[in-house]
Amino acid sequence: MHAITISEPGGPEALVWGEVSDPVPGAGEVLVDVVASAVNRADILQRQGFYNPPPGASPHPGLECSGRISALGPGVSGWSVGDEVCALLAGGGYAGKVAVPAGQLLPVPAGVSLVHAAALPEVTCTVWSNVFMLAHLRPGETLLVHGGSSGIGTMAIQLAKAVGARVAVTAGTREKLARCAELGADILINYREQDFVEEIAKATDGTGADVILDNMGAKYLDRNVRALAVNGRLAIIGLQGGIKAELNLSALLGKRATISATSLRARPLDEKAAIVAAVREHVWPLLENGQVRPVVDRELPMNEAPAAHRLLEESTHIGKVLLVTPA
Repeated sequence: MHAITISEPGGPEALVWGEVSDPVPGAGEVLVDVVASAVNRADILQRQGFYNPPPGASPHPGLECSGRISALGPGVSGWSVGDEVCALLAGGGYAGKVAVPAGQLLPVPAGVSLVHAAALPEVTCTVWSNVFMLAHLRPGETLLVHGGSSGIGTMAIQLAKAVGARVAVTAGTREKLARCAELGADILINYREQDFVEEIAKATDGTGADVILDNMGAKYLDRNVRALAVNGRLAIIGLQGGIKAELNLSALLGKRATISATSLRARPLDEKAAIVAAVREHVWPLLENGQVRPVVDRELPMNEAPAAHRLLEESTHIGKVLLVTPA
């Protein structure tokens, strides 16, 4: 098969489309013929040499895909050859085929194309596990989403609105904020021109955000705590703003707040399977009734992965950038 390989860490040019050996599904796995994958920030970190795949995972980038099952490994039940699926991966999505643990498979939702289904696994699993399973966002509460126009952000807006929450977002341009508003965001904050701590305080009569979904890490840590409501919950899912910061623990204690920090890629298979099962139960019905939809910026051929990475690094996209396997 063909796949994107990374022989040496580097810029987008380090991504090379070439021939590699086909994967073989092991016990409890299925083989998926990949139709599309999606680009995530983690893929960029892997390309740069900062985020290696966990032991036993495919060396090729790509943390999600959609496609058709072409073979079943020993012990797999509930799936058949030919089923159209999307999947959460530990790696290997930028390829013609990938072996996937059966617990990380999802059926393609009715009303969503097979290609666009590749935009769903990472964002739905990340948002549902952090905002709902960990932070327990409830109807009537306020969620602040940093990077509201990203793939994660566009899904978080929609899911929070679907359960009756109020949504605030930060983004860096009027166009991005306008798209967030179209998806249901109530409070729009241009982080280049406004202080999100002040804006959240104004919009909530000084109460603050009940839940914050943060992709920045160190840079926003102190300000996120100041923006939280009493009993607020901060969920950190990214480190785009650095890895080390000082925190006034007195402020955290005063708000009786909690901070969680998670990633999906290296979790044990049973934890991933539990998240995928919860997403199928709670999110898939919202996709199938049209309340929630994948937001796709554009589709590129998979052999143009370098161009896709440049797009993500320029941060001009809204939603997901997809890579489609050449026919």
